[in-house]
Order: sequence, then structure tokens, then C-alpha cells
Amino acid sequence: MRLPLHVDYALRMLMHLGVQDQKLTTISATADIYGISKNHLMKVADNLRQLGYIETVRGRSGGLRLSMTPEEINIGTIVRTLEAGSALVECFPGGSGGCLISPSCRLKGILAKAMEAFFEELNRFTLADLINSNTPLRKALLLED
Repeated sequence: MRLPLHVDYALRMLMHLGVQDQKLTTISATADIYGISKNHLMKVADNLRQLGYIETVRGRSGGLRLSMTPEEINIGTIVRTLEAGSALVECFPGGSGGCLISPSCRLKGILAKAMEAFFEELNRFTLADLINSNTPLRKALLLED
């Protein structure tokens, strides 16, 4: 299983914003730190804003920050929400549904259980679990020497 880039970038953005301790940061700063596309991050930020995870402040000294505490941001919920509509295999919701053996395939049920176990594991963690007491992460994001 592979997470879509949109989900990966969303989690990275949340980690970057989380270690900022409510200071505003820009999309450009996040893109530069991670070496990823600013245009793609703009879409990610807009999606996270619409979902209520971040807030945006417009203007010359504007930027982004978390709109809730890291303890309130559940990793499983984020991944499930952002991944909605992408099918693991073509017989899953969001897939093409063109598999010949789909009506009699047992693999579909096994994969569905495996995906649920994946999400249940992610549900055990919050953004706080990823960023709190994580000095190497803070150093990587250029926040501490």
C-alpha cells in the first residue's frame, strides 16, 4: 500500500506547523524545508483549511498555523479523510470495478480487513505523538540548533 502524495504532504505540513508552536509560517517555507512543490502544497493547505485543521492569515505578515492542538489531530482520521475515494484495488469503492472475478473473489474481503487494521493502528496516534519531545524532527525542520 502506498499513500498518495497529497496525504504524505498533508502530514508533513501538519508536522511542520505543529512544531511552530502557533507561529505563522508560509507555504513557501514549508515547501523549501521539504524540497517539494509550492503549488502542490497550496492545494494541500487549502484542503487542510477546508477540513478545519489549519487556519490561514492573509496579508504581508500572514501565513498558516494549526487551528487546533496537536493532541486533537488524529493521524488515522486525517489519512482516512484525505484518502477517501482512492481505491486499493479496482473492486474497492473508487476503483474501476472491472475485475472479472470480483463477485467471487475472497481477496477483496481480506484486503478490506487489512486496510481497516491499518487505519485502526493510525487511529492510535495524534500529531502530538509525532512532534512532542522530538528534537531530531525540530532540528530537521530548522527550529533548533
